[in-house]
Amino acid sequence: MSNYAEIQALAPAAEPERQYYFIEVCRRKVQEESRRLGRPLTFCVTTFGCQMNARDSEKLAGILEQAGYQPAEAETADFIIYNTCTVRENANLKVYGHLGLLKHRKKERPGLRIALCGCMMQEPEVIEKLKKSYRFVDLIFGTHNIFKFAELLAESLECGGQIIDIWKGTDQIVEDLPVERKYSFKSGVNIMFGCNNFCSYCIVPYVRGRERSRRPEDILKEIRTLAADGVTEIMLLGQNVNSYGKTLEEPLSFAELLKKVEEIEGIRRIRFMTSHPKDLSDELIEAMKASKKICRHLHLPLQSGSTRILKAMNRRYTKEQYLELAGKIRREIPDISLTTDIIVGFPGETEEDFLDTLDVVRQVRYDNAYTFIYSKRTGTPAAAMEDQVPPEVTKDRFDRLLALVQEQAKEQTARFAGTVQEVLAEEVNDHKPGYLTGRMSNNLLVHFPGDASRIGEYLTVRLEECKGFYYMGTVITSS
Repeated sequence: MSNYAEIQALAPAAEPERQYYFIEVCRRKVQEESRRLGRPLTFCVTTFGCQMNARDSEKLAGILEQAGYQPAEAETADFIIYNTCTVRENANLKVYGHLGLLKHRKKERPGLRIALCGCMMQEPEVIEKLKKSYRFVDLIFGTHNIFKFAELLAESLECGGQIIDIWKGTDQIVEDLPVERKYSFKSGVNIMFGCNNFCSYCIVPYVRGRERSRRPEDILKEIRTLAADGVTEIMLLGQNVNSYGKTLEEPLSFAELLKKVEEIEGIRRIRFMTSHPKDLSDELIEAMKASKKICRHLHLPLQSGSTRILKAMNRRYTKEQYLELAGKIRREIPDISLTTDIIVGFPGETEEDFLDTLDVVRQVRYDNAYTFIYSKRTGTPAAAMEDQVPPEVTKDRFDRLLALVQEQAKEQTARFAGTVQEVLAEEVNDHKPGYLTGRMSNNLLVHFPGDASRIGEYLTVRLEECKGFYYMGTVITSS
């Protein structure tokens, strides 16, 4: 029996105990290598994509630190991990570009270890390409088995060679693994995984799998632990948080979950994303309206203002339904900040369809909008649709939309000028020495004088000058 076979034979069957066993296996191997080199081994996790990926990266970092690695910059790290995104094909090209650079670095430093994980790894053609052209990558795994990272790393450290472990799907959720948070005072919390919506332009359901909700008791336990560790702001994460609870044995709505989270002592702010308009209930609006902790910000992706295009996108709401929903939210929560996502140039989009989008933007008056030019995503129904819009037409529409969005966002932002607001100090301002950057409940950024010792504090700030999408302010007091 080989050494690794013996290690596997002794491993517990139950999770997460099994992963903690393999973390210890990794730690012994890392200590051995550190002694040989006369220095600590280092790692760097690079995250592409969404906040779900960012949260996954914190889990990877937590496991690596428990295994004895220390964080470092990518240029000097002994172990480099790319947590990939595949929402757009351009994201894939970016990863291949990085790998091209690493190939040369690995020739110079044979001890360099490289791992790839995340959504891009769930595409079979990507795996075939990596097998053929990127044999120097040591470890490849996907979105469904990220909890197995310690076990896969142990196998890589013990056996060498290229290890590939991709699952097509899972209903498994493993709790209580190590996490190394980026911020001490705020944290993301996954409440569900996967997506059942199958928007025709989106690859996510194919790479993240079917929707599955975490048990509320596990979510609440995690948040209580975070609060005890000094976290005061949490972001509840899911591809569509509004459909939370549907896969539970005892169904619980997202609004009910929010009310339970609100009761946790120490948590001052609750954020969440992303919301799908088709599932946003009156119950959720009421919960937000009554809450003292849920932030006054709602990200409500529109994608298109044309009912015809929305149907082609498989969004399952109409222009009129969206406008009615946005109007209701504005009436019930007047101080809400609404942001959105919009795609321009979806296959078959006419000038009339585009004018419908501009009409919705004018009526809703978003505080900000993330605008995208449609790009074909291989593997999605939209990629095979006829009537692809010419690039020059899409570019013209995109520019017109952007001009309107920016004009309105500046007006929306300016409405707070001269007011006093609570701001959470988040980080040192990179561009202005002696200044900090913080965020209001409505997600608006504020820059103000202060030093790093104030990071993590809730400060009362007077908004002095609106600079378009952010404010310059002055601290009055901390709270």
